[in-house]
Amino acid sequence: MDLREKLPNILVIGYGNDLRSDDGVGQRVANAVATWGMPQVRSLAVVQLTPELAESLNSCKFVVFVDAYGASEKICAVQVHPLKPLDTGNFLLGHTSEPRSLLALTQALYNYYPRAWLVTIPAVNFELGETISAIAQQGLATALTQISILIEGFTLSP
Repeated sequence: MDLREKLPNILVIGYGNDLRSDDGVGQRVANAVATWGMPQVRSLAVVQLTPELAESLNSCKFVVFVDAYGASEKICAVQVHPLKPLDTGNFLLGHTSEPRSLLALTQALYNYYPRAWLVTIPAVNFELGETISAIAQQGLATALTQISILIEGFTLSP
C-alpha cells in the first residue's frame, strides 16, 4: 500500500518569522487551519522552508504554502497561484528555500511531488513585534477562505 494513502491527503504549510510582525501571518494561517478539525488536513507552522520538509510533501497528495509578501499601492491583495517544481538542476539545498525548489527536491528524492498552490498575503510591517497590521489581518481572513475553497476543490476532484 502506498504510504500516501494512509496519511492526511492535504498539507498546509504556513511560513514566516512570527517575531517580525506581518511576516508571521503564514504561521497564523497554518495555526488557524489546525483548528478546523478536518482529519484529512494537516498543517505546519514553520519559520522557513527547509529540505527536511520534503518528507512531509512526499506523504501528502495536495499542499498549500502560505507566506507574506511586501504589499505596494499597486498590489495589495491575497494572491493564489498553482505551483510546479523548479527544473531539478535549479533547486536550493540550503537551510532556506522557496516552495518550487522544495517541490523539486521532493521530486528528486522520491520521484513524486504533490499538487501544490501558493497563497501569499499582503504585508506592510516587518519590524520586530508580534502584532500584525490591519492589512495582514484582513489578508489572513481572505487566505483562510481561499484555502477552504482550494481544499474543497481538491476533495471533490477525482
